[in-house]
Amino acid sequence: MDDVFNPEDHRLAPSRYFEDFKLGEVFNIPSRTVTEAQFLAFQAASGDNHPIHYDREFCRRHGHPELLAHGYQVLIQTAAGAGLFPFMVEESLMGFVEQSSRFLKPVYAGDTLYPRLTVSDLKPQRTTGVLTLASAVHNQKRELVLDGVQKYLIRRRAPAA
Repeated sequence: MDDVFNPEDHRLAPSRYFEDFKLGEVFNIPSRTVTEAQFLAFQAASGDNHPIHYDREFCRRHGHPELLAHGYQVLIQTAAGAGLFPFMVEESLMGFVEQSSRFLKPVYAGDTLYPRLTVSDLKPQRTTGVLTLASAVHNQKRELVLDGVQKYLIRRRAPAA
């Protein structure tokens, strides 16, 4: 066996640079069912103690059939790190520069969420480019519950010498 192991070659995805991305390219993030345990963990991490997120009877009195997820708890489902995208840009990522989102429908304990990122804009610059990913989260009913935008500063390939 002549192969010599090189940890730098141990990758989940090939390296990509700004020029390697195409409009409309989709990066699915694994689906997950939100649980009461996640609600409690998010409450502890965020400090948000409003009863709409942890008191089932309060929720019912206010017209919600179940515990209501915090908007940011839904937003974090679009974290690019949960999918393959960050492994593709390990060599080229300069920074995560912007994020925005809209919360379109309620998410309840027990809902299954399907996050997706789609290349929606590519703005080349001299040595870098801004890659815009449209973020979307659908629930098990195929309803869009969140949409938004994430922007990343990505290196361009160095010119051949």
